[in-house]
Amino acid sequence: MAKLTFKEDVCKGCGLCVSVCPKKILALSKTKLNKKGHSPVELTKPEECVGCASCALMCPDCVITVER
Repeated sequence: MAKLTFKEDVCKGCGLCVSVCPKKILALSKTKLNKKGHSPVELTKPEECVGCASCALMCPDCVITVER
């Protein structure tokens, strides 16, 4: 199982990472806002993450770190 970490205060909520996740387990938060007023990305089902790193490669702000 892979471990994803997010720099939530840097995330601008663009959703690019959400759109490329093959497992569809990323979502923009519906309950949190970061310091910039954006909804940061969050992992909805961490046990299903395969560590493909598509999300990290797509992120324009290098918000996501994937550890396998």
